[in-house]
Amino acid sequence: MRTANPALNDKTFRSASITTDGVMTLQGTVNKSFFLIGLVFIAALFTWEQAFPRGWEQGAIPSLPTWCWPAMIGAFIVSLIIIFKQTTAPYLAPVYAILEGVLLGGISVLFEARYPGIVFQAVLGTAAVFTALLMVYKSGMIKVTDNFRLGVAAATGGIMLIYLLSFVMSFFGSSIPMIHEGGIMGIGFSLVVIGVASMNLVLDFDFIENACDRKAPKYMEWYAAFGLLITLVWLYLEILRLLSKTRK
Repeated sequence: MRTANPALNDKTFRSASITTDGVMTLQGTVNKSFFLIGLVFIAALFTWEQAFPRGWEQGAIPSLPTWCWPAMIGAFIVSLIIIFKQTTAPYLAPVYAILEGVLLGGISVLFEARYPGIVFQAVLGTAAVFTALLMVYKSGMIKVTDNFRLGVAAATGGIMLIYLLSFVMSFFGSSIPMIHEGGIMGIGFSLVVIGVASMNLVLDFDFIENACDRKAPKYMEWYAAFGLLITLVWLYLEILRLLSKTRK
């Protein structure tokens, strides 16, 4: 069962061990997913309040807390630990959600200061895409086949390579032309990336459903919720980038 999400793939089932704590259920995974999303919102809101201590107003200059960027490193390290040691998910997934919330709060503040109202639009857009795809998946309109999984995985890998190349080029004062700009190419690229991120959500839904059917260990509820959160964060950031390009 292939998925592009590094946290949710077939190796997860091969490495998961049966425990005496019970088996994974759909309702348990849903509850833990909402819990992690709630932690992200709380942490992001806290960062927002620290950046705008006197209240936000148009044209206000935010004072971004210095601990926002260390949170990014912490979130990356914690995510790697969870991915390579799935049994730590019940303990570390909430930690990851808090660190990710702090980071997203800082990023959102920077975008909001430059483009007022953009964060609310990005949150609304992410929620709309998630809800729509969940309904479409449950209706059976999208069939998750092996070819579908392979295509999404290949597209996701290609996008990650482009971002990695762009990151490396930035150290030399250069970047991949047009894709980061507000023109037709830049907006088109963002739309493609959002489409691929959305299809990763479908793969996540399929993974969770199959994991429940296979009666995976109980701790996999936290692990699946963690993997779903990774995709949602990616989708939110890409929608934020798209909206910023349309404002330029």
